[in-house]
Amino acid sequence: MLIHKEGKKILMQWLLILLAINVASHFIFRHTVIPYLIFAISAFYYGMMLNFFKKPKRIYNGMLLGEVNAPTDGRIVVIEKVFEKDFLNKECIQISIFMSFFNAHSNWMPVTGKIIHLSHEMGHFHAAYLPKSSSENERTNIVIETPDGYRILTRQIAGAMAKRIVTYVKEGNCYTIGDPLGFIKLGSRMDIFLPIESEILVKMKQEVHANKTFLAHLPSAKKLEQMKK
Repeated sequence: MLIHKEGKKILMQWLLILLAINVASHFIFRHTVIPYLIFAISAFYYGMMLNFFKKPKRIYNGMLLGEVNAPTDGRIVVIEKVFEKDFLNKECIQISIFMSFFNAHSNWMPVTGKIIHLSHEMGHFHAAYLPKSSSENERTNIVIETPDGYRILTRQIAGAMAKRIVTYVKEGNCYTIGDPLGFIKLGSRMDIFLPIESEILVKMKQEVHANKTFLAHLPSAKKLEQMKK
């Protein structure tokens, strides 16, 4: 299992802390069941942290134009038509993925394209599964223009416990679907705003996996021309 670079320092620190706690409990509570209980709790907690910081080894071959990748592991909590007024200024389909503590929190590019806008907004830390978290929580906004001319808005959104959003992509650079996009620490969420004519491939409450699950097919080039008229 690969460990994400964002977790290596934290995992090492907690390994040393838990080792110290377990060694101390062995001497303080010798001949009791307490050291075994502490070890079991420590092993479970550390295993959860390993899962949180794991880096899934899933790689797409090719640019896969027209496909929309799940940018993170998690559960679909929103599929709805909305008017996105801040960056796209048009009606879109919003798909939101909630990441629990049990999901790997690596983030990946949802489509192949160029980053034409990147901004970070401070905000609240509401629970990430709540609808208001999309517009009120701390977030990073990423607008991607595909080679076919579609503009996709992706948001990294902090949750009730997530206090740090890390974004690797840079404005003006081009990336391929499935490239590393960033990382969000602790429970959080990602929103994707797609063209209204996109064919949605997922359902509410469905578990999705980054670089493995396709969320949608973008409209054909013919439909794009019709949309521009």
